[in-house]
Amino acid sequence: MSSSASRPNRTRPRAWWLGLLLIVAAAVILWWLRDSAPREVLDRLLTGVRAAGPTAYFTAMALLPAPLAWFTVPAGELFAAQLTLPGVVVAALVAVAVQLALSYAVARYGLRPLVARLIRRRGYTVPRVTPENALSVALLVRLTPGPPMILGSCILAVAEMPFRLYMVVSWLIALPWVIGGVVLGRGMLAGDVKLVALGIGVIGAVVVAVHLWRRKNLPGGRT
Repeated sequence: MSSSASRPNRTRPRAWWLGLLLIVAAAVILWWLRDSAPREVLDRLLTGVRAAGPTAYFTAMALLPAPLAWFTVPAGELFAAQLTLPGVVVAALVAVAVQLALSYAVARYGLRPLVARLIRRRGYTVPRVTPENALSVALLVRLTPGPPMILGSCILAVAEMPFRLYMVVSWLIALPWVIGGVVLGRGMLAGDVKLVALGIGVIGAVVVAVHLWRRKNLPGGRT
């Protein structure tokens, strides 16, 4: 597909299912370690991060090009006592919106030639965006397993995706991942089985929805 920014020959068909399996495995491991010595080390680490405060934490989430889960999974345990769990979700979603906007500005206007070279070096192609295919391209890039959020942002920005459409699609697709990550992380680190189940359920529902969308909309039903 000429408008795709993915690498079909490198994308495994079951990437989403593998990701969900890894999340479940991580939940099981953290649950098993909750009363052991490694948990004490983890608690000290969380205490150190918590001491920096939510402002510093979510600012780092907005500015650093790190995987979303690195911030969403610990966030609930770190700051739910201060912000409440819904408050943590809102703060994380604001950080995501800021990162999306900054990534777009840097990739499209600030460092466009450098970003375009880095995209090509990673083996991706920049899709051709038209008014007719803009929504489809945005969905395809955001729902392709493999590229992290920051890379998808750069691809869409270099492709000159309209900013408003870029923000709406990107933020809405990130929303359930943020909710699932925060809830799952809180459940894993606090030993709350109901929250773990809820977080896995949210993420699992996203995985299934993405799988069905790609099966319906991609040639040959590629997943």
